[in-house]
Amino acid sequence: MEHPHKPTPLTKKFFTPWVIVLAAIALNGILFLLARFVFGIGAVTNLDNQYPWGIWIGLDVAAGVALAAGGFTTAAIGHIMHNDKYESIIRPALLTALLGYTFVAVSVMVDLGRWYYIWHPIIMWNGNSALFEVGICVMIYLTVLYIEFLPIVTERFIGRVNLPGILSRFNKLVNTFLIKLDKGLDKTMFIFIIAGVVLSCLHQSSLGTLMIIAGPKMHPLWQTPILPLLFLLSAIAVGFPMVIMESLTASRSFGLKPETEVLNSLSRFIAPLLGIYLIAKIGDMVIRETFVYLSELNSTTILFGIEVVIGVIVPLRMFMSPAVRESTKGLYIASMLVIFGIVMNRFNNFITAYNPPYALDSYMPSIGEISVTLGFIAIEILLYRLFVKIFPVISIPAKKSLSKTKFAIRGAAK
Repeated sequence: MEHPHKPTPLTKKFFTPWVIVLAAIALNGILFLLARFVFGIGAVTNLDNQYPWGIWIGLDVAAGVALAAGGFTTAAIGHIMHNDKYESIIRPALLTALLGYTFVAVSVMVDLGRWYYIWHPIIMWNGNSALFEVGICVMIYLTVLYIEFLPIVTERFIGRVNLPGILSRFNKLVNTFLIKLDKGLDKTMFIFIIAGVVLSCLHQSSLGTLMIIAGPKMHPLWQTPILPLLFLLSAIAVGFPMVIMESLTASRSFGLKPETEVLNSLSRFIAPLLGIYLIAKIGDMVIRETFVYLSELNSTTILFGIEVVIGVIVPLRMFMSPAVRESTKGLYIASMLVIFGIVMNRFNNFITAYNPPYALDSYMPSIGEISVTLGFIAIEILLYRLFVKIFPVISIPAKKSLSKTKFAIRGAAK
């Protein structure tokens, strides 16, 4: 019988050699970020009137939104479909999505020329704008994610409120508030879970709508009327691989036993989801006859081939293999390939395929842009490590249950 697992704050040490490396990368990104705010966006990036967006939109925002899809896919399969066996991976997926969307919002603000106008969509509505729909949905969904995370906060501090000094007189009041908040959230959480899934589907697809508007500025290999559908299908397909990658990485980092049985079961959904996405993508190419562009050997077709073959077809075949699904190494490699494929897809759609008219030079991200992007990734990892040490996010075998099991085994042996 499988040992019961319970979410609990981890007691592993925070600082390791890798954490120090990540901290250095984060600090470097923060320095370039400060330079961007002090001296302007043009001083740090290679963006101009021909190329108004670069990797901060193509990777930090578009790819970041897709990679945070594990939050709504696990919520759908775990809560809405009532598959309790996936309960142990829902909280880590929620935390990953929360951090991912937080930095997506920050990335949008950083990319704006006048970043202090980030609040405009809240009161200046434009129902005809696809970008407005994306912005407002991301704002609302980010709020929903923080609300969904609140029960983890209340679980951590109920009965443990210990304010220092003169504030200690409010311990009982704060604890009572947390108890009432927890009860209220318990009764209404289903509303936020459903809203989160719906909102995610809306803005994941609307990101594709943005590139449809680009029209002939985009290469025909990616420009298609069903781009919103392809963006949604690809986001759903990458959700579970992202959860598997995060779970295996966290297990290795904290010295925990991988949840092989749960991840193996979850991996069974990935091949069908990738298959649906691949059929839609290839079918669209056949119908529009854009496959003729593949006869040209250039950087565009090579990047398209890498995206589809290495990022979709190869992991699709891997996830169809029981041997791969039962191997933690195989699961990790296959999941990383899917993640790589979706990142390549967003990079190709927003950067490779985009060819502005009268462009004199090609776009190449600056050191500052790369540094900020890597810095954001490093900060997300560090915050994830900090959160799982403070809050009950990651599930580990309950000590009492383990001791009882060992006692039973010894008794049976005697």
